[in-house]
Amino acid sequence: MKQYLLSIYQPAGEGLPDPEFLAGVMREIGVIRDELTAAGCWVFGQGLHAPETATVLRPKGDEVLVTDGPFVEGKEYLGGFTVIRAADLDAALEWGRRYALATTLPIEVRPFQGEG
Repeated sequence: MKQYLLSIYQPAGEGLPDPEFLAGVMREIGVIRDELTAAGCWVFGQGLHAPETATVLRPKGDEVLVTDGPFVEGKEYLGGFTVIRAADLDAALEWGRRYALATTLPIEVRPFQGEG
């Protein structure tokens, strides 16, 4: 089975949703994770801190410039990710659909290089 990255994008500038809504999202994500694990498809996943906690390293000649914050300003940022194993892109997309419905956020599904 190939591995796929499911990237969860959050709108920039918005705080966390209300606790009741977030609790429901987290419950549904837990159900999906349990099903991925039972199917032998779960590899790894985790949420990320806000983009302003990032440190960016940019090569400049023989030096590396270290700056705070995201690489590019945008309307969305990577808020978390999950790595899964799936038989093919269609199967990975189905898991991605489940995450999109559970989180109400855009999900990018991308295969890793060098596999099958």
